[in-house]
Amino acid sequence: MAALEQGSIVAVIGSGAMGAGIAQVAAAAGYVVKLFDTRTGAVDKAIADIGKVYTTLVEKGRMSGEAAIAARARLHSVATLKEVGDAALVVEAIVENLDVKRMLFADLENVVGDDCILATNTSSISVTAIAAPLRRPQRLVGMHFFNPVPLMALVEVISGLATDPAVAETVYATATAWGKNPVHAKSTPGFIVNRVARPFYAEGLRLLQEQAADAATLDAVMRDCGGFRMGPFELMDLIGHDVNFSVTQSVFNAYFGDPRFTPSVLQQEMVNAGFFGRKSGRGFYQYGEGAAKAAASQEAAHARPEVVSISIDADVPDTVTHPLEQRLAGAGFTVGHRKPLPNAGENEAPAFHCNGAAIFLTDGRSATERASANRHPDTVLFDLALDYGKATRIALARADQCSDAAYNAAVGLFQAAGFVVTRLDDVPGMAVMRTVAMLANEAADAVNQGVCTAPAVDIAMQKGVNYPRGPLAWTNAVGIPHIVSVLANLAAAYGEDRYRVSALLRRKLANGSGF
Repeated sequence: MAALEQGSIVAVIGSGAMGAGIAQVAAAAGYVVKLFDTRTGAVDKAIADIGKVYTTLVEKGRMSGEAAIAARARLHSVATLKEVGDAALVVEAIVENLDVKRMLFADLENVVGDDCILATNTSSISVTAIAAPLRRPQRLVGMHFFNPVPLMALVEVISGLATDPAVAETVYATATAWGKNPVHAKSTPGFIVNRVARPFYAEGLRLLQEQAADAATLDAVMRDCGGFRMGPFELMDLIGHDVNFSVTQSVFNAYFGDPRFTPSVLQQEMVNAGFFGRKSGRGFYQYGEGAAKAAASQEAAHARPEVVSISIDADVPDTVTHPLEQRLAGAGFTVGHRKPLPNAGENEAPAFHCNGAAIFLTDGRSATERASANRHPDTVLFDLALDYGKATRIALARADQCSDAAYNAAVGLFQAAGFVVTRLDDVPGMAVMRTVAMLANEAADAVNQGVCTAPAVDIAMQKGVNYPRGPLAWTNAVGIPHIVSVLANLAAAYGEDRYRVSALLRRKLANGSGF
């Protein structure tokens, strides 16, 4: 299906941050834009601000002067809905209220032509529900942009139960023509991004509540090990805890209390206190003039161990641990290979050994439980990293039974390889691993339930929330057997349905395929 032709009229209803951003992008892509808002003076201000943005883009060499002038000329203010009657596409970007949106689209149906596509930028309301009262619900589709619209590449194209597939395809093609990365999704609570992203916040909050580390340390681990642009706490502070908690509650309620989406009591307390984050001056961090920046914890320097040997866990692909082996070799270690520990169970070979320490990649169990199962008290776990060859930090956890000498040798090993070493308390799954496993689990469930395709969920999470890797691509990299083990061990440790393994992951495990 082809995109709407350049020069077609696109009406944008609402000139706030989202509406103005949509108008800016559409006009720059060659479409005539009619911008409407019920607030006096709001549209004129939005168009003036967009003109300033175009000027800035010209000054930075990202837009020609001629293109900026032409784009500005395609922006038009309209005073009534009747003036958008010739639009080929109307995009609504108003308040998140079902009744208000329904009234708007009912009014628009009396104004626009039969071929006009109606699109809602809702981030949380059912597209099916918005369209239900319309005479022609098949022409309404979700066109969910992300803020700031000019910078964020993702557009979720949401089909309600009544949406005509041809309408969704036209909007998909049009979003592509606007320079965006669209993905198709079904109208389900949270769509793709707001659903799949819940564990990023939820696991961070649980780790903090269980005293795995403080917020600054957990954020540093997620950034410096996991490769995320921001850790969960600084991101929640940026979003606003009132907003983030409300979205979590909405998704939890929409899924009839599924424990996978259970809101955090800790975050509820932040909201109760008015600690909303940056906008209130206090969240997990302090903001404003004179506010001290919280520092992540790290281990003191320890001596470099003399001997290191390796035995690879059968569940973990060589691609995960091989960069560590190369990094150790680059640090001057002669890495010898050895067989698994004599008392180890099936697939229980630690990744590294030094000075009596057995050092495993976390599999969702605590180090203490793993030490007991292996009958090897000097057990140390290390967390997942996006790229062990480039990571600047690594997180370790020690078993309660582990001697100081063995743990310090493990710390010295990673420090000698150039890592800042951060210790987490011995919680199941550590930080990056359990978060990635839960993101993968939610992504797999979204695919299994037909919300979107596997490529779409990876694109959505990379382009919509800047994840360093799509959750299903990360699953392939770590290995489905290991991800399933992590989830199953988390479920056993907590005894909660929250960590139940997606049926699609179990199916992939059984047939030996990846995503």
